[in-house]
Amino acid sequence: MDYIYHILSFIFGAVIGSFLNVCIYRLPRDRSIVSPPSACPDCGELVRAFDNIPIISYLVLRGKCRHCGSPISKRYPAIEFLTAVLFLIWFHKFGLSVEFGVNILFVCLLVVVAFIDLEFQIIPDILSLGGMVLGIVLAVVRSYFMHIGPKMGLLDAIYGVLLGGGVLLVIAYGYQIIAKREGMGGGDIKLLAMIGAFTGFKGVIFALVGGSLIGTLVGIPLMLIKKENSKYAIPFGPFLSLGALFYTYYSIAILRVFENYFLVGR
Repeated sequence: MDYIYHILSFIFGAVIGSFLNVCIYRLPRDRSIVSPPSACPDCGELVRAFDNIPIISYLVLRGKCRHCGSPISKRYPAIEFLTAVLFLIWFHKFGLSVEFGVNILFVCLLVVVAFIDLEFQIIPDILSLGGMVLGIVLAVVRSYFMHIGPKMGLLDAIYGVLLGGGVLLVIAYGYQIIAKREGMGGGDIKLLAMIGAFTGFKGVIFALVGGSLIGTLVGIPLMLIKKENSKYAIPFGPFLSLGALFYTYYSIAILRVFENYFLVGR
């Protein structure tokens, strides 16, 4: 019977992924995510309900608009599939619980942030600051329902916000003083504060270290391929988001390794 719930979680994730596509397209363009209904950006024709089925419609239409034949970005089915897989993975870990709902909401925020930052190199305040407030509010609820570690309460969320926002602010100002140019935008600072609201200060540390490591491993080869110098701008939001995703799923294992290595080892 469990496999039915896993299938449903995948389908529900794909549906949510379709909505995330709307957010990724409209938020950086200052457009409403509620109305008007989805339409082809080339011919303006409204997308019919049977052409808006996640993943399937893209395959049926062979990646083209039914009306004008314009190509549909592969990003749409990719994000739908990615979100569906993330829903499935997180459901397998948390089951149908409050913690699943909170974590999957956090995951959706990170997906939208990552893809907007990749394309526009901005992180809308409604996602970072709005997510930060939401994370603090949900921390109160989570403290009553969490049965697995690490526990998250209101103080944990507040400490996470203060550390997340504060540490990047210090790094950003320090880099600007030394390099005489801006190296990290305010959006990254707010994003790490939002991550702290959902994961606490331990999650902030892991997201920052892990995101920096992944960013370095990806950024250096990218600069070499594009033949750019160290001033080449690479959005940091996707790497912070990826680090936060890893921590959210593997938090217990990560903290156990940390305690064994740094505490027991001493």
